[in-house]
Amino acid sequence: MTSSRVLNDNGAWCWYQDERALVDPVANTLLVGSVAAPEGPDGARRAGNIELSVTDLATGASDVAVLHANLEADDHDTAALLIRPDGRYLAMYTRHKSDDLTRWRISTRPHDASAWEPERTFDWSELTGGRGVTYSNVHRLAAEGRTYAFARAINDDPSILVSDDDGDTWSYGGKLFTRPKVGYVNGYTRYASNGVDRIDVITTDHHPRDYDNSIYHGYVSGGRLHDSSGAVVGPPVRSPDAVSQVELTTVLATGTEVGGARLTHCWTTDLRRDDASGRIAAVLSARADDSPLDDRRLVYAAFDGETWRVHPLARAGRALLDHEQDYTGLAAVDPYDLDSVYVSTPIDPSSGDALAHHEIFHGRTADGGASWAWEAVTSGSSVDNLRPIVAPGDPGTLALLWFRGTMTASQHYDCEVVARVTPR
Repeated sequence: MTSSRVLNDNGAWCWYQDERALVDPVANTLLVGSVAAPEGPDGARRAGNIELSVTDLATGASDVAVLHANLEADDHDTAALLIRPDGRYLAMYTRHKSDDLTRWRISTRPHDASAWEPERTFDWSELTGGRGVTYSNVHRLAAEGRTYAFARAINDDPSILVSDDDGDTWSYGGKLFTRPKVGYVNGYTRYASNGVDRIDVITTDHHPRDYDNSIYHGYVSGGRLHDSSGAVVGPPVRSPDAVSQVELTTVLATGTEVGGARLTHCWTTDLRRDDASGRIAAVLSARADDSPLDDRRLVYAAFDGETWRVHPLARAGRALLDHEQDYTGLAAVDPYDLDSVYVSTPIDPSSGDALAHHEIFHGRTADGGASWAWEAVTSGSSVDNLRPIVAPGDPGTLALLWFRGTMTASQHYDCEVVARVTPR
């Protein structure tokens, strides 16, 4: 697959579930989670389907497995995926705060997504008071023999389920951090794991429409939460107590000037870490000069083991949706090349020219993000190209994904899932 190919004709995803896409090098397949919408093809029947596109990378043939039919038409419900040590797939998903269940299914056979065990559930209601749960982020740490599933649950804080049997059963494991809630939610958190002994996180204070967010970084290792320098912050993560995210390392403080603009109402976009070098790279979004809708910026933040350095990445244009003034087309860091980033923007990052639609661009830096060389991945499109992902799983495969079409809300879109897969 060296050219762009449609994997699913009706699907989209939010960006707070990981991993939403994986390459399985054993089966030579690409797995991509998405949710079908009523506006898309066959929408009357498929709306709210939690779907998994499975593509044979040798032939390009794709099939779609339905994990749950008609759960809820909402991109927040996308499944998070994990390949277990026995080769079977684990998929976890929730509704968008409209019930208190985390759901999961496990494939029947290793490296085969054609058949699945029955769905099982964890009921958060006694912990949430019936206020709902959202998102699934699943990461296994081999050194602990433990799998963590992070969800937005109690007090709308990042809350933890743990499994010591590779996802067969789950129990409540505590809260990652907490503080009094302001507005809709507490902390939008992105997670990135090395799969061995560490899960990195970046997070906000609250929702950017309710609060002028800064961005913070820390990581979980050895059952404790650490700041960027490695200092332990707060009690063990499997504890009824938790600290505020402000105790972590500040990556980008609101009001910081970057690229000639004062950045406010910051939001998390993507996060990756290179174990060999210890480097961490994140993409963040923010309002430029507190613009209500018209000027969003993407910035690149890099940690060299001692210091976070933040550089302008690209202009993200006007807010993607009028009622969600901080939505952008988003961006993705290549998990195997932190100097490589893919962005979705309606402004050409090379020329500054406005475009008719969001296009995907590839940026490369040779100086830690201070400057970027750009090339177009898409151009002249008749619809928007949104929310790129670079799927991890095989360092020898570059699997770039996005969805393209028309989106008017998280619950309403007519989009198709697209991939461009090349050997590195």
